[in-house]
Amino acid sequence: MKKLFLLSIVCMVSVGQMYSARPAKGRRVLRKRIVPQEEEMVQQEVNAQAVEYVDESMDKNAKIYLAGHNGLVGSAIMRELARQGFTNIITKGHTELDLRNQQAVDSFFATEQPEYLFLAAAKVGGIIANRDYPAQFIYDNLMIEANVIHAAYKHGVKKLLFLGSSCIYPRMCAQPIKEEYLLTSALEETNKPYAVAKIAGLTMCQAYNRQYGTNFISCMPTNLYGPHDNFNLETSHVLPALVRKFYEAKKQNKPHVVVWGSGTPYREFLYVDDLANAVIFLMEHYHGDEVMNVGTGTDVTIGDLAHTIKQAVGYTGEIVFDRTKPDGTPRKLLDMSKMHSIGWHAATSLQEGIGKTLDWCKQNSVFEN
Repeated sequence: MKKLFLLSIVCMVSVGQMYSARPAKGRRVLRKRIVPQEEEMVQQEVNAQAVEYVDESMDKNAKIYLAGHNGLVGSAIMRELARQGFTNIITKGHTELDLRNQQAVDSFFATEQPEYLFLAAAKVGGIIANRDYPAQFIYDNLMIEANVIHAAYKHGVKKLLFLGSSCIYPRMCAQPIKEEYLLTSALEETNKPYAVAKIAGLTMCQAYNRQYGTNFISCMPTNLYGPHDNFNLETSHVLPALVRKFYEAKKQNKPHVVVWGSGTPYREFLYVDDLANAVIFLMEHYHGDEVMNVGTGTDVTIGDLAHTIKQAVGYTGEIVFDRTKPDGTPRKLLDMSKMHSIGWHAATSLQEGIGKTLDWCKQNSVFEN
């Protein structure tokens, strides 16, 4: 049964501004609190937006294809599907099925005929990887998306969920980032090829819905971390890289740990098992062309993140910030109004998630390699 949830949300917010709501005469009143260092003020606009909540629950025996099941996101979705009692999950590793090969993908769909599809397969990496392999990032991701989405349409998949990334939003974006800010200004140059590919994927979902009447939805996760992350210092994202750095520094009794950049940029981090719960929630309870942000709604500086990881590891040395290295986007915090309005909230705190990630690394001897 469909229900319509309306929420009043702020449309324009400058970096560093926060808003609090208090009831006044039966309605919500937005009051702006200015951070001391904020110099520029922008006019606030309040619009009512509708987010549709639907009941499209999947049968526990429905055939579900999970593309990218070995990665950080895919493995978490696999665990969550199993936890929720889904029993008919199809997976194929890269050596079994190259998603960049259109003929192989089409043949796979013709044979398996999946009913639902989670498209988590992607080539991902941190600043160094994006800098050094831009052609691979745009080619691999474009080919995967195009082949899988088209095959899903061609072979009658009931519903598809495409996973984007918050890095596709403009570099200098008003905060917190609303879904409608996509493509309103220039992208971050350090990961532009990857971002362009992801934008193409979600646009493809919208185009197929419009032309063919498919039920393809997209979500935009924030920075993720957790079990099965990439902890390689050359290609990983900031959080797993710092977990490894601090762990090894403690083990080797190093006097300090070097953190790239100034430590001042703000980032939002979501424990990957929370994302897995969110995408299944969306698959069963959201229908529409609008992209849906998935995050925690809170952020921390890289400096604060480093201190949190230092404490979790038990490292007692110093933290040194290497300001000759790039910072990337100054701030990236997703607006979670839409997801919250249909009843989903992240459950894992940053401290708890880092602790779980560290425990998993130790149990699986991740840092011994």
